[in-house]
Amino acid sequence: MQHVKIPQDRIGVLIGEGGETMREIEAAAEVRLDIDSENGSVAIDTVGDPVRGLKGPDIVRAIGRGFPPEAALRLLEDEMMLFDLVDIDAAARNTNDMKRKKGRLIGEGGRTRELMEELTGADVVIYGSTLGIIGGPEQVDAVRTAAEMLLDGAPHGSVYSFLEDRHNEMKHQGLQYHRFPGGQS
Repeated sequence: MQHVKIPQDRIGVLIGEGGETMREIEAAAEVRLDIDSENGSVAIDTVGDPVRGLKGPDIVRAIGRGFPPEAALRLLEDEMMLFDLVDIDAAARNTNDMKRKKGRLIGEGGRTRELMEELTGADVVIYGSTLGIIGGPEQVDAVRTAAEMLLDGAPHGSVYSFLEDRHNEMKHQGLQYHRFPGGQS
């Protein structure tokens, strides 16, 4: 059994209307979720295929970090799908610097985050002090690198060029793009 703690405001999303999302996750990942809505603690117990069950905690974490359930369930599409977090707070000196860095990742009108998604095929969500990524290894690596470049102060234009280069490399290698439509930040 594994335990994951998620923010209070994401518990309702994890449970879903009438428990529908929770049941969908339990069936798809072959796990049982025991959600403590008082403190946001979620116990995850594998009840079926252990390989699928291993993805259960990441699905719960992804929803806890702002992903819609449909995007989090992409983690079950194949064993190569990953969930990764970039800690914006760790790169910031103080609260104002954190807000500025978060703004750089989002971009004007959300454009930078959208470009990360469009050019890599990954799902990208910025929630609280983290940037979450769901995708294949190449996709996750491209977004993480772009995010780290922005957090280190690289000009947006350089980061966009990097993403376009990686996009072309991935396209040339035949890597597929199956992003959840309507991702959010």
